[in-house]
Amino acid sequence: MTKAAFTVRAFGYYLLVLGVVLIVVPNLLLTLSFMPATSEVWIRVVGVLVLNIGVYYLYAAKAEATAFFRASVYTRAFVLVSFAAFWLLGLAKPMLVLFGAVDAVGGLWTWRALKES
Repeated sequence: MTKAAFTVRAFGYYLLVLGVVLIVVPNLLLTLSFMPATSEVWIRVVGVLVLNIGVYYLYAAKAEATAFFRASVYTRAFVLVSFAAFWLLGLAKPMLVLFGAVDAVGGLWTWRALKES
């Protein structure tokens, strides 16, 4: 397994865990993130999407899908930009930016691994 594939696999596992938490105990994560709890289904829907994306990451890592690795660098940076914009526009709490930062750091890790190979 290449270093880039390893970074994508690690991020895939992070997404799987995050997805399961959002599906099973979403208000625990929301409360820990200083966001308001909800009884609406939207947070669980997000959990399903996050979990599915995590599965894509794991399969891409296994397949050494370099094109996917490169695309993930851009999309993970876009998550940070989007979440920061949501916060600056008053649409979200600042804690959301932290989740975007995790994505961006993961993207940078993959980008560095791609450069090394």
